[in-house]
Amino acid sequence: MPYYSFDLVVGEEFKNQGGIILEDIELASDRAVQLATELSQVKPELQKKGCAVRVTDRDQKEVYRTPLDPVPAWRR
Repeated sequence: MPYYSFDLVVGEEFKNQGGIILEDIELASDRAVQLATELSQVKPELQKKGCAVRVTDRDQKEVYRTPLDPVPAWRR
């Protein structure tokens, strides 16, 4: 099973939020969305700064990214 790392993206800076072995990218992306939701609740000041949570694989290649301030469903 692949290992995924999660980072908080603040501008050009990546702040490590940990890593985990998961079955596939679908589970990793779900975990990233959950982490982004939690971070936006704990640190609401990050929402308007364009921050995101990114997922990288074992080779440090970015495989997924989700914003802390997602686009509301009514604006999609």
